[in-house]
Amino acid sequence: MAELLRSLQDFQLVARFQRRCGLFPAPEDDPREKGEGHKYIVKNYFYYYLFRFSAALGQEVFYITFLPFTQWNIDPYLSRRLVIIWVLVMYIGQVAKDVLKWPRPSSPPVVILEKRMIAEYGMPSTHAMAATAISFTFLISTTERYEYPFVWGLMVAVVFSTLVCLSRLYTGMHTALDVVGGVLITALLIALTYPAWTLIDHLDSASPLFPVCVIVVPFFLCYNYPVSDYYSPTRADTTTILAAGAGATIGFWINHFFQLESKPMETFPALQNIPSLTFEMLVLGLTKFTVGIVLVLLVRQLVKNLSLQVLYSWFRVVIRNKEARRRLEIEVPYKFVTYTSVGICATTFVPMLHKFLGLL
Repeated sequence: MAELLRSLQDFQLVARFQRRCGLFPAPEDDPREKGEGHKYIVKNYFYYYLFRFSAALGQEVFYITFLPFTQWNIDPYLSRRLVIIWVLVMYIGQVAKDVLKWPRPSSPPVVILEKRMIAEYGMPSTHAMAATAISFTFLISTTERYEYPFVWGLMVAVVFSTLVCLSRLYTGMHTALDVVGGVLITALLIALTYPAWTLIDHLDSASPLFPVCVIVVPFFLCYNYPVSDYYSPTRADTTTILAAGAGATIGFWINHFFQLESKPMETFPALQNIPSLTFEMLVLGLTKFTVGIVLVLLVRQLVKNLSLQVLYSWFRVVIRNKEARRRLEIEVPYKFVTYTSVGICATTFVPMLHKFLGLL
């Protein structure tokens, strides 16, 4: 077993995978080289674009589009479960990185494609954790609500999570052990939390004090995040995730408490068939998504700028000082306020706007 673990943690295994997929380090002064800082040569563009796209499925651009899309166009019931499980899994994964402090693959021999993540530790792969959590939570939850071939859903979940996991090797960001560890930790968390998933379905009917707890607890966890030996974006990413989850959860509570929208059925009297996708449904869905994402991005930018200005003024920091953003007393509050607002906007104000525009 020890030998197996050592082999999975070997940087050379990652390098061999990259070479088999047509990704090579570039000799100096090679005219075909790509990238800045870490030069490389691509000999197979199919794998290059496949895995770069797959890597994006584990980043903010995916979460800020897929999770709201599920809320607006598929089923708020699924959205609640996805958000809560995603936040739980990601928080545990992010904290584990800064507690274990296992290094990422080194270059050479590995080609590094994502410079932003270099400052983070490696074990476990939170991309692998998020992809596994989202795909299999979606699968399990939809089988309880809709009637469709389970095998097809399982295939989509496996392919989605596998592509994201392999992208972490291709981009040189994780060892195989990081990826396998992330998948196993997520599988364990899903198994342990599944009996309590029904509680998630009743969060929107909780006590009036519930929103206070949802704000205070995540903010406390962010502010007391494990201290790293050097600055890395892990704390900022964790704050973003917890804040977005807190905002979305508060939004679900607001919708129920103030009866802003009808409560989705907890269980159907019988499993429902997935409706056929028509042109009208496609146009309506894209319109709702476009309207929603524009409002979300506007709120995100507005609250971000406003919160930074207030914090800079309070702590007497020069405006637009990017280094100051990394200070604990500035980074955590501005990130938390910004993404809590994004979560509330996506779950409460966007559906209200949809209703006002006659899109519901």
